[in-house]
Amino acid sequence: MQKKLIAEFLGTFWLVFGGCGSAIFAAAFPSLGIGFLGVAFAFGLTVLTMAFAVGGISGGHFNPAVSVGLTVAGRFPGGQLIPYIIAQVVGAIAAAAVLYLIASGKADFQLGGFAANGYGEHSPGGYSMVSALVAEIVLTLFFLVVILGSTSSKVPAGFAPIAIGLALTLIHLISIPITNTSVNPARSTGQALFVGGWALQQLWLFWVAPIVGGALGGLVWKLVDDSE
Repeated sequence: MQKKLIAEFLGTFWLVFGGCGSAIFAAAFPSLGIGFLGVAFAFGLTVLTMAFAVGGISGGHFNPAVSVGLTVAGRFPGGQLIPYIIAQVVGAIAAAAVLYLIASGKADFQLGGFAANGYGEHSPGGYSMVSALVAEIVLTLFFLVVILGSTSSKVPAGFAPIAIGLALTLIHLISIPITNTSVNPARSTGQALFVGGWALQQLWLFWVAPIVGGALGGLVWKLVDDSE
């Protein structure tokens, strides 16, 4: 169990460090920024690479909503759920701390949004709380369907990380303008702790919506799965 939790810590750390780091350091870099497209691919690549690296150890969740969805679908033992979520949140906070340490070394450092998730005036596109709630639920639901489907026994083994990484890329391409994309409560928590204020006040949505979406994804998969 200890090795599984370390793997989840490392995977979630890499997801936050790579995904949020690309948004903080490279998205709007003068004359050569990677933009929304680059950030979306960065998040997808973090999951793809760590799913290959440590997925065989822990299952490669790196996300409390994924762990919940897998539990609902009967693919993950409920007794391991809380330890997994703790490891994921700690990994995300550690990554946010390292990002802060690096970012604060810039001469004209200003924290800004720090890649935190938000709605209303803190949504990149000015989308409402309802828009954010719906987007996060629907996108997390389909993320779970992709995860459960690509790891099912009827699909050729070894390719799931590619499908999952591309799914997360697509999710970011859709929703960065809406919420800065969460679909992952751990990722949201790490950044919110350093931004404080509004980010902590709005953090509830980025726990509730992905968890609900993950659970619904697990239920939907059980409806369509014919492997039994």
